[in-house]
Amino acid sequence: MIRAMLYTPGRPLQTDLPTEQLAPPSQNSKSLLWLDFAGEPPEICEPILKSFGFHPLAIDDALQETHTPKVDDWGDYLYLVLNHFLLLNHATSGWETEIEELDVFIGKNYIVTHHDMRLPFLDQVWDSCQRDERHLHDGADHLLYKLIDRLVSDYLPVVERIDLALDEIEDQIFSHPTPSTLERLFSLKRTLLSMRRVILPLREVLNKLARDDYATIDPRDRIFFRDIYDHLVRLHDLNESMRDLVGGALDTYLSVINNRMNEVMKTLTIITTLFMPLSFFAGFFGMNFFLPQVPVYEWMTRPIFYAVLVLFILSPILMFTWMRRRTWV
Repeated sequence: MIRAMLYTPGRPLQTDLPTEQLAPPSQNSKSLLWLDFAGEPPEICEPILKSFGFHPLAIDDALQETHTPKVDDWGDYLYLVLNHFLLLNHATSGWETEIEELDVFIGKNYIVTHHDMRLPFLDQVWDSCQRDERHLHDGADHLLYKLIDRLVSDYLPVVERIDLALDEIEDQIFSHPTPSTLERLFSLKRTLLSMRRVILPLREVLNKLARDDYATIDPRDRIFFRDIYDHLVRLHDLNESMRDLVGGALDTYLSVINNRMNEVMKTLTIITTLFMPLSFFAGFFGMNFFLPQVPVYEWMTRPIFYAVLVLFILSPILMFTWMRRRTWV
C-alpha cells in the first residue's frame, strides 16, 4: 500500500495524490509531504525513491531489512533505520519477540517511510495528522519526532508486561518451582537480551539527532529528540535492572531446588538411621544356628521376646533424641 499526505498552508490536506505526482515539494515551499510505503515490493518502491534523488546505497538499505538502528547523513536528507520491538506472549511456547524495521528518509519539507508490515504506532500518527493539521505545521523534523516518540512509547507496555511476568515467576519460585518455571526464566532472559540489542543502537541514533548538526534538523527541535533520548536511557536502565532480577531469580530457583533436595535427602537419611539398629537386631536374632554348642532355649522365652520388642521401640527414639541434641535434625 502506498499512501501520501500533502500539507500546503492555506489549502485543504491532500491524501489522494496519484503515484505519478509523488515528488518532493519545492525547496522554497512551506509544504510538507509524507509518503508511506507499506509492504510494497521493491520494483514499485525503487522508481519512486529514485525520483526523490536518494542515493542508490540508501535505497538498497531501505528495501533490504538490516534490523540495526542507524542514521546516515546524505547532505540534503537523512536516512534513518528505526526498530519497533513487539512482544508476543503465548501460554504454551513462552515469550516470543518480533522486530519490525522502519526506514525513514527526511528532507527539509518531506518525509518518506518504508516498512514491510503494518505498524500501529505509525497509523496512529497518520490518523492524528489527518484529524488535526497542526501536527504538520512545524516541519518534517517535528513530524519525525512524533513518529519516534510514539515508537518509543510502545516500549513501556512491553516493559510493564515483562516486569509483571517476572513478579509472577518470583512468587512461583518460592511457592511451587517446576521445570516450566526455569523455562520461563530463560525465555524472559532471551527477551530482555533481544530488547537490549534494539535499545542500545536506537539510543545512539537519538543521541546523534539531539547533538549533531544536520541540515534537515532545526536546532530548536533538538530538545525534543533529547527528551526521547532520556526515555531510552531510562528504558535501558530498566532493562539492565530486569536482567539482574532475572539472574537473581535464576540463582534463587537453583538454591530453592537444592534446598528441597537437601531436605529430601535429610529425611531419607533420618529414616535410614532410625531403622539401622532395628536391622542389626533383626539380623542378629534372626540367625540360624546349626548344632549349637550351648543351649539357647532361654532366649526364646516370652520375657525375652518382650524385652527385645521394647529394645526395638526404644532404639529409634534414642537415636532421634541423640541426633536432636547434636542439632542434626
